[in-house]
Amino acid sequence: MSTRIICHCLLVLLCTGCATTPSPAKTIIIPAGYDRAYDEYHYSPVVRVGDTVIVSGIPAGGTGTYEEQIRRMFERLKVTLAAAGADISDVVEITTFHQNVKDTQAFDDEFDRFLKVYDDYFPTKDYPAWTAVGGITLLSPGAPVEMRAVAVVGSGKHVTVKRESAAH
Repeated sequence: MSTRIICHCLLVLLCTGCATTPSPAKTIIIPAGYDRAYDEYHYSPVVRVGDTVIVSGIPAGGTGTYEEQIRRMFERLKVTLAAAGADISDVVEITTFHQNVKDTQAFDDEFDRFLKVYDDYFPTKDYPAWTAVGGITLLSPGAPVEMRAVAVVGSGKHVTVKRESAAH
């Protein structure tokens, strides 16, 4: 094989590896009824970058019992995710903000009630990462909790739970 052919082959191989992939597009999604968030309060209810979906805080407001408010918040999350092409099984992380402080019995009681509703929406033990923050004043009047979420479209269809054993 000539040196010229070898150099040509090497050049082709190098150039193939140099191709850059385009950056993923950022899409701002405004579900029905969320126009005010974007137009007046200047935040995006949902942002999708590639297959990653980031949902802004959804308050558990409105009337009804605590459980009804929390359930309504999760239902709004489902609708919001659907607008971005995801579903609740695709959620990989949530952050919840609770008004009551952690070192109170009231927070422990609230958290137990919250967890019962949470388990209705994440029943299969492929739980998302979760950070719960207590002692927060929320912007939404009357909301005991607000939740934000991150999802990766399609990830809920391919879940593996890897449990590490303790070192002896």
